[in-house]
Amino acid sequence: MSLDPRVTPARGDLASRALEGVVPAKAYADPRAMTAVVPAAALRRAADPWSEQVDQLLFGEVFEVLEEADGYAWGQARRDGYVGFVETGVLAPAGPPATHRVAAIRTYAFAEPSIKSRALGPYSINSLVAVEARDGRFAKAANSGWFIEAHLAPIGMFETDPVAVAERFLGAPYLWGGRESLGVDCSGLVQQALLACGKAFPRDTDQQEAVGEPAETLARGDLVFWTGHVAMMLDATRIIHANAFHMATAIEPLAETRARYLANGVGEPTAYRRV
Repeated sequence: MSLDPRVTPARGDLASRALEGVVPAKAYADPRAMTAVVPAAALRRAADPWSEQVDQLLFGEVFEVLEEADGYAWGQARRDGYVGFVETGVLAPAGPPATHRVAAIRTYAFAEPSIKSRALGPYSINSLVAVEARDGRFAKAANSGWFIEAHLAPIGMFETDPVAVAERFLGAPYLWGGRESLGVDCSGLVQQALLACGKAFPRDTDQQEAVGEPAETLARGDLVFWTGHVAMMLDATRIIHANAFHMATAIEPLAETRARYLANGVGEPTAYRRV
């Protein structure tokens, strides 16, 4: 049995205790739950600040730590299962469970319940917040400041149109491994749009392509896949996608994208999926 190393917390020298008897390793460890306490933190392929960013942790998301060494924690992101290295300075012991998520595309928290106090952030959509106090229109979050509560949504309250969520990312810069509103890649955009609608979704395009069912006639919300790329249908003819051609999240005709990818040797779409 071959396990995907991107979502399997195992190396030759160390693996999660839950994989004992499944994956060979010299040692096994019990994961320790830590929480991201910065707006967004890079999850890297190696314990090196110049290493490839393969994913991000958003504020409030849990990272299951298996090892700490040389300023980095190695483990697994609980929300999408990705395995990698995160700087220990952006993590704190897990506190109370989240009560809300950030519903605005991005927002600030403030040092005091006043918009004139020092601003913290910005925090991106789907960040997780544990509200511990209220003062008028403000809600105090654990490990952060005072959010405008209208920019938060209670856990369990979701949006209904992932395309409308994706449209709020228009113009956001393209960022490899990004999941935040200040920088996002193609699969990160799709993942975040669906997550805001209460649908957990894998991180990478090949993982995403395995979800759902074939879309025989394209409609709003359907996904179009190429090798290494994914876009979301805005309607029957246009797509929205974070892409390295525009270096941003953009809307364009599907036919135009297909022609460009054919000319660049990427090829035709590999799948059309409905989730």
